[in-house]
Amino acid sequence: MNASEGVAPAIESILAAADERGGGDRRLSVAARSLPAALAAAEADGRVPIIGEIKPTSPTTDGRREDDPVALAEALVDGGVASISVLTEPDHFDGSPDALRRVRERVSVPVLRKDFIRREEQLDVVEADAVLLIARFVDDLAGLVAAARERGFQPLVEVHSRAELDDALAAGAEIVGINNRDLARLDVDLSTFEELAPHVSEDVTLVAESGIASEEDAARMRRAGADGLLVGSALMDGDVAANTARLVGAER
Repeated sequence: MNASEGVAPAIESILAAADERGGGDRRLSVAARSLPAALAAAEADGRVPIIGEIKPTSPTTDGRREDDPVALAEALVDGGVASISVLTEPDHFDGSPDALRRVRERVSVPVLRKDFIRREEQLDVVEADAVLLIARFVDDLAGLVAAARERGFQPLVEVHSRAELDDALAAGAEIVGINNRDLARLDVDLSTFEELAPHVSEDVTLVAESGIASEEDAARMRRAGADGLLVGSALMDGDVAANTARLVGAER
């Protein structure tokens, strides 16, 4: 599979860097905190179930967030997010495994590792509760899903098309993220989630990713069936505490 075929140049560069990175020096075994349970608990509490993403920078945003990742994570949790996502990709997002390690030590909510994982050994870089696997960029999706579970991780399989969704479900994905961002053009369309969500059964935890910038966007994704919302830039741009309170409290 030529994973970079048809993707934006920025994504080609990210994938090339991912292919060069190795794995950990030992096989991990993780006692994971449940992401689906955390999302359900937030909903039961009247909060919008948000996975708040700590993202220092990215190819689709301007500037860089210089704050300590632990301080950001604590602000997000204090604001009521159900879970934290930490970028560990170093070359284009300024993320690091150490940032995730430090965050997970300090918060009680599940922590998602967000990276461009291509091979099984790359799962062993750092402990997390959940790991992102992007269906388009994995050769053996079922094998990588199984390898993640064998280590105790909860795999969140990201898709953008019906074909990728079918592949994710065939691979046994129990948590599916529908990315509203098209990695070919990097544009965002919230209707992507609305079009794909009806094809997912209720026993699968469904996460809406990208483009959620307002209370209206959050409500739209929730109406379409999202069990959780992965939100990064809308929380990181400006006052993190105020942004978090605004989105988490949108259904109250």
